[in-house]
Amino acid sequence: MSEHPDSTLDVAVAELRPALEAILMVSDEPLATVRLASVVGHPVEEVEAALEGLAAEYAEQGRGFDLRSVAGGWRFYSRPELAGVVESFVLEGQQARLTQAALETLSVVAYKQPVSRARVSAIRGVNVDGVMRTLLTRGLVEEAGQDEQSGANLYRTTSYFLERIGITSLEELPELAPYLPDMDDLEDELASVAGLDATVEPAEPAPEPTGEPAPEPTPTAPPAPVRHPSPHSGDGTEPDGGTEIA
Repeated sequence: MSEHPDSTLDVAVAELRPALEAILMVSDEPLATVRLASVVGHPVEEVEAALEGLAAEYAEQGRGFDLRSVAGGWRFYSRPELAGVVESFVLEGQQARLTQAALETLSVVAYKQPVSRARVSAIRGVNVDGVMRTLLTRGLVEEAGQDEQSGANLYRTTSYFLERIGITSLEELPELAPYLPDMDDLEDELASVAGLDATVEPAEPAPEPTGEPAPEPTPTAPPAPVRHPSPHSGDGTEPDGGTEIA
């Protein structure tokens, strides 16, 4: 049976956009341009141009959704100004947000990765084992090998984390410097904590020599022992880290 050259038709450019829309509509994760090109049978350059054209078209028309490139792939997102409507629908009767502790732990991992649990605990000042398990379960954090010196497991953020916050790489995370105290303020605070800003009384000058023998020192009685009140004496002492006992 002979093959006819026109039996296989190339997908027209006009058909490329609907094909991309149909694929992205049913995808639950961002799709890379190369993967989309392999599915629709078009060159990567044409697919990239079509995706950018669709994204610009949706924005110009003011549609209820956007097409964005995040975490190395393309995906549909609801428009930011409609977040309240979407939230009321998705979270109706439930609360799926991370706690403040989880958000703080996730921030430490994002800026310090790869980092161990012990390091995160030291930075936050609390044990983070339970919070880290929650972040691992939700797919926001993953293991990233072991520390060469201590052998502790290291952790890093995932591509799902990038997807959830709407960025393509960690380089897009905001700088921390604007939120840190000035160096002068920091030095003043450190000096205050160390007691370096306490007033020091000037030392009395030594008497000038007169050529006469120095007088014999007058013996003095030893100082009376200082009595420390018992923590249970009712004198207002706060033992055990500031816990007042009546």
